Amino acid sequence: MTSPRSRIAAAAATLLTTLAASLLVHQPAAHAAGPAPHYVMTAFTNSSESNMYVYDSANGTNFNLVRSNAYTPPSGLIRDPSVIRHTDGYYYIVYTTGWTGNTIGFARSADYTTWTFLRNVTVGLNGSTGSTWAPEWFKDTDGSVHVVFSASTTGTAGQFRPYRITATDSSLSAWTAPVALGIPANYIDSFIVKDGGTYHNFLKNETTKYIEHATATSLNGPWQFVGTGDWAGWGSGLEGPALVQLPDGRWRIYFDQYGARRYFYADSSNLNTFGAKVELSELSGTARHFTVLRENVGDSTAVPTGRRWVRSVNFPDRYVRHRNNVAYVEPVGTATDRADATFTVVGGLANGNCYSFESVNFPGHYLRHSYMKLVLARNDGSAVFRGDATFCGREGLAGGGSTSFESYNFPGRYLRHFGFEMRLDLRSTDTVFARDASFTMTSPQA
Repeated sequence: MTSPRSRIAAAAATLLTTLAASLLVHQPAAHAAGPAPHYVMTAFTNSSESNMYVYDSANGTNFNLVRSNAYTPPSGLIRDPSVIRHTDGYYYIVYTTGWTGNTIGFARSADYTTWTFLRNVTVGLNGSTGSTWAPEWFKDTDGSVHVVFSASTTGTAGQFRPYRITATDSSLSAWTAPVALGIPANYIDSFIVKDGGTYHNFLKNETTKYIEHATATSLNGPWQFVGTGDWAGWGSGLEGPALVQLPDGRWRIYFDQYGARRYFYADSSNLNTFGAKVELSELSGTARHFTVLRENVGDSTAVPTGRRWVRSVNFPDRYVRHRNNVAYVEPVGTATDRADATFTVVGGLANGNCYSFESVNFPGHYLRHSYMKLVLARNDGSAVFRGDATFCGREGLAGGGSTSFESYNFPGRYLRHFGFEMRLDLRSTDTVFARDASFTMTSPQA
């Protein structure tokens, strides 16, 4: 990255700076505003029904492409991919496998960018001449996991009705027989959320092409339509409703004006009245029928900002440092070691409620994860880099006043050392992981 001479000069300059810093009063911790929201979106596109795109967002409004062609099933289509995070820590999608047929597809991922096909499930409602479309996840408040889908026994031109199947095991591999929701014929694209004791179903009327709204006190109904026709003022020619709850308690609905290839959202405080539709211009013309998953990252743990060393809890003589652009926990005996272990902790590049680590002796270079290893790299300004270089503070898994760092863009994965090399791993409950993933923040020493 630089010549040995300039590296030595930089290290010397760093020592002078850190010596001065060590004589100052400790810098205050950054304000911790609570968990940082992170939104994952899976979609198929106008250009392809067999490749899934993955996007992420810090606010549920501005989405950045994380990976195009993130998943291609071994056969069939990848229309209408719906995403959840299951209790095992994995992301799962369920999707439409074809224009006709009686199966829906399942795949899973540890990080929502690399997906593995699991299985096609035959729902048993129709044969090859029927159609099974638009499966959507629904997790009930009792912990049960359901897939709600629309089926026609006479193919693409038939009268679709919504049905549900329920997982009968924790691996989401066994399912009940389909149960009709009790919605009249010619409705499709059901998306269900629950607020208090009320189930809300937003779905497309295939006759009028409006998104309508029905409610019930049981998942099995009876359903009462409380919003029909142009009840929300969004117009017709809409499909693919998907909802997510925002951190302030409001709800956001996304929908596709498919004929014009435009995407919109609208917000509501109560699920009964919504504001005007707002176009997602960066997605219009590209994304089709997506769902959005909100996850909370980090907690209210504040991390001291400014120039810091990051000390391992279970190896207190070792600190996080970069060496040949790779991060390790190592002793910091020499001037070069100490310089390489000194980072400026700043507000997160992707979310200011989290944190990023800038190298002091290589300004503009930050710790980021790459293929689950922690490396030092120059900030290229991309949304992907900002996400990879942002980590959210959590109360230390090992306790004792320590701090752990959760990946902002891969929630559930934590920085930890393994064989003294730093990497990003899914959280586990064992003591070794807790200690490997816990650190204390200290002032640099000369």
